[in-house]
Amino acid sequence: MSFADLQHSVARDSAPPAGASPAVQALWHDARGDWEAAHACAQDDESAAGSWVHAYLHRKEGDLGNAGYWYARAGRSRPVSGTSLETEWAEIARALLELAK
Repeated sequence: MSFADLQHSVARDSAPPAGASPAVQALWHDARGDWEAAHACAQDDESAAGSWVHAYLHRKEGDLGNAGYWYARAGRSRPVSGTSLETEWAEIARALLELAK
């Protein structure tokens, strides 16, 4: 799946793409405005990818302490100050979709 495919799915589909990883499913739910479903998917994914999305979601909710914990578990640094949530979402999505190829 490409980044454009994911964006189209967010815009038109009622469920995440079939075969998407839990981390990508979490991003899909987040893009649709369902933080709770996104968090549940990320929480169920114990991989580094799931931890990265989990970190992003806690950053989005403003819980920076918890976000820091999850960035560390993912082996990632917190985004540079001023990085928008939209930019981070796209960066994570592109990286995870590239890994899935």
